[in-house]
Amino acid sequence: MRIPLIAGNWKMNTTVSEAEQLVYDMLDQLDNTEKVDKVLCPPFVSLVPLSMMLQGSSVGLGAQNMFFERAGAYTGEISPAMLAELCEFVILGHSERRWYFGETDELVCKKVKAALTAKLKPILCVGERLDDNEGGRTEQVVGDQVKRALDGADPTDELVIAYEPVWAIGSGKAATGAQAGATIGFIRGVVGSVWGAPSSRAIRILYGGSVTGNNIDEFVTQADIDGALVGGASLKADEFVAIVRQTAAIHEEAAQK
Repeated sequence: MRIPLIAGNWKMNTTVSEAEQLVYDMLDQLDNTEKVDKVLCPPFVSLVPLSMMLQGSSVGLGAQNMFFERAGAYTGEISPAMLAELCEFVILGHSERRWYFGETDELVCKKVKAALTAKLKPILCVGERLDDNEGGRTEQVVGDQVKRALDGADPTDELVIAYEPVWAIGSGKAATGAQAGATIGFIRGVVGSVWGAPSSRAIRILYGGSVTGNNIDEFVTQADIDGALVGGASLKADEFVAIVRQTAAIHEEAAQK
């Protein structure tokens, strides 16, 4: 069975001191929860102190973005080599990067390949906007995003995909478990068409979009959903711990069947 993954995307929230306090408030509980991988993705400014706090624990660290070049005259950017000394994961292609900053599928593809070259594990985000969803274009949009992001990349189970319907992010309106499960099952099929069936079975695909402790069960009980990329709820220690614990319990129960 694939080990579930719960990743917290803190977005542009928390000062360094606030980030340290948030980790302090939940580290022991997260570290003591087995059967699930845990990753925290704070703003860049907190990566160094949090990497020290998390050292020796079972909680991983991830960045929220990166550039695709190793070094150079790219003012304000962060390179894969810089991140590789601090963290294990990096979120790429988040809808907020696509819509607010104009990131294209081609740019995301360059980042995915650069991350893998640097031995970072990409959390590749894909998802459709509300008009695409209501127009019946979910599979077309999401399928194209996956294919273009993986174009030219070698198959690997180090890649994680996060399906985040844009209309559900931060809206309080999550997809149903059945909706998310169906789309993620479709995504797994697309990965299979690009990389082959073994890779499609091995990679982890998460759901993201208004995930809370009250609805996580609905998603991780779906056969193709391997966890969640959590936004707002990851900024609340008790809520994030609850999401991780529930995921671990469901995975353990499934493993025993």
